[in-house]
Amino acid sequence: MSALEWFAHKPLGGGIFWIQERFYESGNRANIWLVRGSQRDVVIDAGLGLRSLPDYLRAAGLLAPAEGAGPRPLLAVATHVHFDHSGGLQHFEEVAVHSAEAAALLRGDNYETVTWLSDREVSRPPRPGWRARQFRVPPVRPTRLLQEGDVISLGDRQLTVMHMPGHSRGSICLHDKDHKILFSGDVVYDGSMIDWLPYSRISDYVASCQRLMELVDRGLVEKVLPGHFNIFGAERLYRLASNYISQAGVCHKVSTCAMRSIASLALRITNSRVTSS
Repeated sequence: MSALEWFAHKPLGGGIFWIQERFYESGNRANIWLVRGSQRDVVIDAGLGLRSLPDYLRAAGLLAPAEGAGPRPLLAVATHVHFDHSGGLQHFEEVAVHSAEAAALLRGDNYETVTWLSDREVSRPPRPGWRARQFRVPPVRPTRLLQEGDVISLGDRQLTVMHMPGHSRGSICLHDKDHKILFSGDVVYDGSMIDWLPYSRISDYVASCQRLMELVDRGLVEKVLPGHFNIFGAERLYRLASNYISQAGVCHKVSTCAMRSIASLALRITNSRVTSS
């Protein structure tokens, strides 16, 4: 299967494109965002990597050439290193990730990337004989380490890094202040927030949700482009963040601790089998 078959995209206007992996039919299927600038293009999250995303972008004509030269520089930014967002980073020459998760990406740590993929989630295998048990997030050396407050310049558009741990220790949002757009990764999407994975932390998540509510209170966000599911607005963002805070009590912490133990054990068993096979 070619990259052109594997992916599909939808233009949202303003140089932003929504890209998805057509045959990965799962709630874990991540949204991929292409943001084009006057001097640089940025891909936010990269999917599983079963087919080359840069090849798709070129074949679909989504990478506009620089003036009098070849394509503009293309940077892949991972909002965090979980497998559904980071598997495709291997296909990019320039990769940025928060410093807290850079080591996990560099060593191909499939425990921290929570690699968990089944055959039934992939409706059309990317090549004959492919099996989900073979899937691994390969080691990738980041070319840029991100920190809170860093600015990724696209020329006519600036994306500010907001470190928002909780879902994972290196989770980030990218804030386009001028256009009041928040690329939220898995910090928040229109569904249940997952805080029971390895390196999830409820207290961090509460603090991150407080920051999200503050963005809405200050009128700095009008549109959220999340890591999963559909786009939503400021009112929904505020409600999702406030609901998480209100539910993060003692009972939630106890149940989350139990779920994290089960998930950690399952991931260790699964990835040890893959490594030994």
